[in-house]
Amino acid sequence: MQYKYYIIYKPYLVLSQFTSAGGKPCLKDFFEVEKDVYPVGRLDHDSEGLLILTNDPSLNHRLLHPQFMHEREYLAQCEGLITAEAIHQLIAGVPVNINGAIYHTGPCKAILLKEAPQLPDRDPPIRFRKNIPTSWVRLILTEGKNRQVRKMMAYTGFPVLRLIRCRIRNIMLTDMQPGDLKPVSHRTIYRQLFGK
Repeated sequence: MQYKYYIIYKPYLVLSQFTSAGGKPCLKDFFEVEKDVYPVGRLDHDSEGLLILTNDPSLNHRLLHPQFMHEREYLAQCEGLITAEAIHQLIAGVPVNINGAIYHTGPCKAILLKEAPQLPDRDPPIRFRKNIPTSWVRLILTEGKNRQVRKMMAYTGFPVLRLIRCRIRNIMLTDMQPGDLKPVSHRTIYRQLFGK
């Protein structure tokens, strides 16, 4: 069987699945792929960015199983001016609630960005509030618990306004726009993900 691989930029307020729920837009409203192709992992409805679609069960296992601990990179726009203390907390790991139990996140990389990254406009845009500044942080995690980045930022006191996953290992969004789809070969995706 010849497996299929796609990189997509999931738009904001779109479910990471091909069936709608509660009348919300889903992937089939934006992307046309083979019926047996599904997303590897997920991005929350209110997050955007990089998703991999495939019908390759081996790739699915290697990307989702916790033992492989691959890097995922996010750009988060947060409410308020993020402090050095908050960055140190993120790097060390913070307690978050996962399914009713407290989980201490593993160490990660957290970098406060001096200026906003160049990104496509979000539709609808972030509500501008003149009296409340925002800041951007780059987070590189090797785990992916449910709504983890949002929970981590909320713990530090800087809630997320916009969240974009921009990289999984060596696969990046680069110049993609929300709703873009890019087919990739088996060789390319395995080389970028696993160096093979």
